[in-house]
Amino acid sequence: MNAVVAGLGLAAKHGRLLLILGLLAGALLPGLAQAMKPWLRELVALLLFLAALRVGPGRLAGSLQRTLPAVLTVLIYQLVLPLLAVGIAHAAGIATTPAALAMVLVLSAASIAGSPNLAILSGADPAPAFRLLIVGTALLPLTVIPVFHLMPALGRGAEVLLPAARLLMVIAVAALAAFALRKTVFVNPGPVRMAALDGASALAMAVVVVGLMSAIGPALRTAPDVLLGWLALAFAVNIGGQVLAAFALRRCGVGRDLPSLAIVAGNRNIALFLIALPPAVTDQVLMFIGCYQIPMYTTPLLLSGFYRRMALS
Repeated sequence: MNAVVAGLGLAAKHGRLLLILGLLAGALLPGLAQAMKPWLRELVALLLFLAALRVGPGRLAGSLQRTLPAVLTVLIYQLVLPLLAVGIAHAAGIATTPAALAMVLVLSAASIAGSPNLAILSGADPAPAFRLLIVGTALLPLTVIPVFHLMPALGRGAEVLLPAARLLMVIAVAALAAFALRKTVFVNPGPVRMAALDGASALAMAVVVVGLMSAIGPALRTAPDVLLGWLALAFAVNIGGQVLAAFALRRCGVGRDLPSLAIVAGNRNIALFLIALPPAVTDQVLMFIGCYQIPMYTTPLLLSGFYRRMALS
């Protein structure tokens, strides 16, 4: 048991490297990526469980007392920003292009399930990200309706009701299981056990990204120029979105929670729309979704120092 804890502690120290290795494995080993795809839902549930175990029921309860600021943040992220993108797309005459559809979809989405885990790997408090994950997923069926109404090519906003409800159920089950474990077995974990938990989270994320990269390997060999274009857009939306959100949050006086909230701004669960929308829409943005995993899983490597400085300034 001590060897396992020590090994997970080592994984925590090298968590960012593990994410990079997961990205490379997904891109360079398409057979492995395809084999992992059927297990993505179970792995996402594991990520939620590990994040809830890390946060604990006490801190989450305290975090949820700040629901009103979370709701306002979610409305800006999931309603104001995508409506602004829709307006720009229509004004520029590009509303039906795949790039515009990808932009609007990613801005309309709630936080990824792994955002608390990304916060941990970036040295930030995961509780604010967990709060936005819960509130954002709960509000998603409402926030997408006006956005989808103004972008008819996306279909009807009501189509996300079932997937969003399913995700909320997974969050609830994972959190309840984790909190039960915290109350019985994992009571008052010390630094060594918390480091082991962080290592388990890093390993789980590294495995998840292998399956999410299944579309990248073939494109890397057959259409590298198209891949680079989508990759540039993915970095602009994800990393650019995080940086802009961090500066905006600092101007609003946000302190310790800033890194976690900014991480959510750029890391959205666009993959949820693969379940909710017709293939005629999702087929146009599959490459973007694959490319989007790269800035997502390199966030701790690229921005942890930036977030550390922003939180202290």
